[in-house]
Amino acid sequence: MRVPPGFPVSVLGLAAQVPLQSPVNTTSMAKPAFVFEEGANVFSPKDLVQLPRVGGGVANEVGDLVFVPVSEYSFKDKKNSKSIHVAAVESTILPLDIPLSNGGEAFWLDSRTLAHAVTEDKVIALYAISLKVDTDSPSVTTFPESPIFIGKFPTDTASNFRYSAKAGILVFSDLVHEDGDLKKAKENDEAWENRGDTAFVYDETFERHWDTWVGPKRASLFSVKLAKQPAGKWALGDEFVNLLKGTGHHAPVEPFGGTDDFDVSETQVIYTAKDPKLPKAWHTKQNIYVVDINGKSSPKELTSGKQGATHAPVFNNAGDKVAWAELDQDGHESDRAKLVLYDLKKDVRFTVTQHWDRSVSSIAFAHDDKTVFITAPDLARIKIFSLPVPETPSASTTDPDLPAIFHPRALTTNGAASGIQPRSNGRLVFSRSSLTSPNEVFVLRGLNESGEPTVDQLTRIAAPGLKGKSLDEGKDFWFEGAEGKKVHGWIIKPPGFKEGEQKKWPILLLIHGGPEGAWEDQWSTRWNPNIFAQQGYVVIAINPTGSTSFGQDFTNAIKEDWGGKPFVDLRNGWKYILDNVPEVDPERAVAAGASYGGYAIKYVLVFFFTRELISNALFSWIQGHPEFGFNFKALVCHDGAFGAQYHGYSTDELFFFNYEWGGRPWEPRAQEVIKKFDPINFVDKWSTPMLIIHGSKDYRLPETDGIGAFHALQQRGVPSRLVIFPDENHWVLNHQNSLKWHYEVFRWLGKYAKN
Repeated sequence: MRVPPGFPVSVLGLAAQVPLQSPVNTTSMAKPAFVFEEGANVFSPKDLVQLPRVGGGVANEVGDLVFVPVSEYSFKDKKNSKSIHVAAVESTILPLDIPLSNGGEAFWLDSRTLAHAVTEDKVIALYAISLKVDTDSPSVTTFPESPIFIGKFPTDTASNFRYSAKAGILVFSDLVHEDGDLKKAKENDEAWENRGDTAFVYDETFERHWDTWVGPKRASLFSVKLAKQPAGKWALGDEFVNLLKGTGHHAPVEPFGGTDDFDVSETQVIYTAKDPKLPKAWHTKQNIYVVDINGKSSPKELTSGKQGATHAPVFNNAGDKVAWAELDQDGHESDRAKLVLYDLKKDVRFTVTQHWDRSVSSIAFAHDDKTVFITAPDLARIKIFSLPVPETPSASTTDPDLPAIFHPRALTTNGAASGIQPRSNGRLVFSRSSLTSPNEVFVLRGLNESGEPTVDQLTRIAAPGLKGKSLDEGKDFWFEGAEGKKVHGWIIKPPGFKEGEQKKWPILLLIHGGPEGAWEDQWSTRWNPNIFAQQGYVVIAINPTGSTSFGQDFTNAIKEDWGGKPFVDLRNGWKYILDNVPEVDPERAVAAGASYGGYAIKYVLVFFFTRELISNALFSWIQGHPEFGFNFKALVCHDGAFGAQYHGYSTDELFFFNYEWGGRPWEPRAQEVIKKFDPINFVDKWSTPMLIIHGSKDYRLPETDGIGAFHALQQRGVPSRLVIFPDENHWVLNHQNSLKWHYEVFRWLGKYAKN
């Protein structure tokens, strides 16, 4: 399920940690029976709470300054402090931190002026923050004046700001009622709230999405004048033009769409939106449109009409070409995303990466428009690639005859790159995280020269919180998986790990969600492999069949086979580790997973990987090799699928089940796959202690998946524990809830793997 990673966490004193069960429950603790591993060189969950959360860096147009949104949790105040970190792309200037007491969003107005949009009196107010670069030694950036008020928006939900300095127009998103009138939004809100009942009534699907019941408002794009007056003061217009009014288009695409769903030029706006003619719950098809920035014309569709989803539309600098990422198959959210270019002058569309077996994530044109840069997952990293912009063919085509020079060339090798922003003089500013660090800002230099470009790190915001911590960079390993395919995994080692210490360490298998996802060289504040390793586990994170970044065939091979090839891969990878890492103790083995990983926990890890097996091949193999029997002592399942057939009816995005399971849940092929791979069919084999965690606002996999599994375990007499977060969705986002999540997980694992 296509979702973005990362969330902030909070702290809850360990002395206050209590179980969710009532005191009369015999499984309750009278007092905390567990504490985190902590120390000068240990990065604990509490350290994760207080580490600054670093957003993506945004460079100004001239490319000499970059700002980064930062939030940092305070143990003392139990709240986040928001700020803007301003750093120089040329490293002689010291960084500047601008506190934002009420949070908000920021964007560049010009090379020395930041706009700050913040909620005040139930509307969004806009301020200008002027920066001054002092060239005295040492060089510093300052904001000598208080923020200057520019204007107000009609609501408190305006967001996702993109400013065209050449046009003097700001484009943003907001939520409006059916009339599309932004100035009447608050009046309409009051009428809705005072309607006299609390009912939501629906005549079509997508009645709820992710964690929200769909109400009367939808997202739209608006434009408004924003320019510097002759007297030097910035002014915001009062005419807010709904660019999508009457079209049936809604952008950004919910629930995760933002500024990556649209772009602006001097005269136009390009955006992606769900096809308005198709039922959104069982179609992924998104169209690309271009519309006049002042709303003086109707949107024009640029896509062929035969595609699936589309993402990341962008203009080139001249405004005469656009690019986007396009998937072929409607209904398949993890299909290969190809780079498509469209020549607005010649009205020609052509696919550039038809024969490149990787998926494009984000796109940006070089300063001179001769090169296009992209990010794409590749071998468990997210890398930056470049390729020349081809000449426009004579007619639209999905497979132009392009020579080898147009094959993407990797510019980075490690980490997870994002937010690519080419600037003048052969530079590209970007953000990057890794297994050992959250986002920091970097710059590639020398892109317009022969030879390899150089990489410089511009920010070190998280460095103080990581100082002295023994985080492991992770080591790749490869083994032979299902059908003879080479399969990748990571091993992440705990502090103090030494080769040759036989069976010293408990071993933890992590299984990722998606299922079309991957364990990558990337930071996470949720499922962070290093957090598990820092608590004293050798962590194994395998990328089995279905994982991304290893070619589309490998990704697609999980379709209708959730309990097949992926588990051959997991079994073979596990055997590889036990054969080659004698320091781990297989008698202290545990496993954890979320979403699809939670499905894996429920289906195979309590079934195939225990000693009560019905699969003859696996039965013979494990029973004949007890030293390699998975023999997990405990399991953790977070928001995992339990009843697949029920999931086909209850999930918000029906297209997901229909693709993965071979059709709608009542159709013959889906029934066949359900019979084979639905965990609910094998509950009678369950015997391994399991911790189940679920969010009540998870509409992707409703909470009854967790409750049902817990009831089954309890009735079978299997040690089990249920943690419900009534206010959380598929992820745990609240600060205190997040630390509680870590507490419950490590308490459970430690009870069976350490005690």
